[in-house]
Amino acid sequence: MNNYLIKNGRVIDPKQNIDEQLDVLIENGKIVSASKNLNAPSGVKEIDASGCVVTPGFVDLHTHLRDPGFEYKESIETGTASAVAGGFTAVCCMANTDPVNDNASVTDYIVRKAKEKGACNVYPIGAITKGLKGEELASIAELKSSGCIAISDDGLTVQNARMMRLAMEYAKSFDLPVSTHSIDADLCKHGHMNESIMSTKLGIKGVPNEAEDVIIARDIMLSELTGAHLHVGHLSTEGGLRLVQEAKQRGVKVTCEVTPHHFTLTDESLADYDTNFKMCPPLRTAADVAAIKQAMKDGIVDAIATDHAPHGIIDKEVEFDRAAFGIIGFETALPLSLNLVRDEVISMNEMVRLFTSRPCEVFSLPGGSLEVGKTADVAIFDPDKEWVFEKDGIVSKSKNSPFIGKTLKGQVKCTIVSGQIRYGG
Repeated sequence: MNNYLIKNGRVIDPKQNIDEQLDVLIENGKIVSASKNLNAPSGVKEIDASGCVVTPGFVDLHTHLRDPGFEYKESIETGTASAVAGGFTAVCCMANTDPVNDNASVTDYIVRKAKEKGACNVYPIGAITKGLKGEELASIAELKSSGCIAISDDGLTVQNARMMRLAMEYAKSFDLPVSTHSIDADLCKHGHMNESIMSTKLGIKGVPNEAEDVIIARDIMLSELTGAHLHVGHLSTEGGLRLVQEAKQRGVKVTCEVTPHHFTLTDESLADYDTNFKMCPPLRTAADVAAIKQAMKDGIVDAIATDHAPHGIIDKEVEFDRAAFGIIGFETALPLSLNLVRDEVISMNEMVRLFTSRPCEVFSLPGGSLEVGKTADVAIFDPDKEWVFEKDGIVSKSKNSPFIGKTLKGQVKCTIVSGQIRYGG
């Protein structure tokens, strides 16, 4: 195992309230020291982090690795390679695979393959219901014992409130968060974008904000009833954020995440019917984007998650109403989030917290800090580096991103997982 001394970087570790220029020494996969003017011991390789920020490795609470079953879109190997290119040292993968991760055999496969082929840590999220059908609970005890760190029917929504109550009661007994995909099936039926003036102009059936909000409200009530931990995934509406804020004020055990595309883009982006802007929940209005930013400023948001959702050409290069929902997100998450810092929405320290220590707290994961003695999961990035996100340079197997060809600012220089350089150097 190689040993490293990271020199001359701005070290930000919100968990330890550190934000200063320090050197970080890594030996035998562990953080040995973080202090000023360290000299490299014999056999230790120096990494020059001048002009860069050194942080704990990023942790993504919401990803789709498509493995097993949809390896033409992504695999655990290619997905985690994309993740480390974006500074992520741990990702939580959703259960909407084929077969669905609703039993121990699928979870075991994911855990085993991640150890063999993964470039970073992979934490499986098990299904709430068998086959994601919303009809019968998956074996939550079995999923927990096999390594699942949360449960979710993401990609679909548990429409039956009684079933959701049962799921929360079981999840609470196993201390598992319930991560939700908040879409009312009837209100969003046949919808392909946000319901707005833009959807009327384009002649595309829309999905109203209320399709998201009514499910968030229901699940908050069920969380309050059962005492279960509700985690609201990819929150995109002003109303949904208000519901979460009010629930937190009442002491309900609820957390939430937002995605870079939802705080960067609006439904105006769909003017050319580009399917790379099609996602679920859909891109909303400028008012919703402003609400997300205000919620981040007010500390309501608990994590920035990518909802990395790779799709092949056959899924996206079709008519808009037939195209799959979702975009890839690992490799663009950092520069898009740094725009929040540049626009003084949140501080650099808060951005790092939303990528590191706070996600770990939400799902009770290891990592999120550069504390001495901890496993060396580290991200090093240049916040001012401008680069073009070229299709040929994308590490992910899929290329479904609305940011291809765009000049981005902020780039990962090196990602270290368990003391090993997995990207850059």
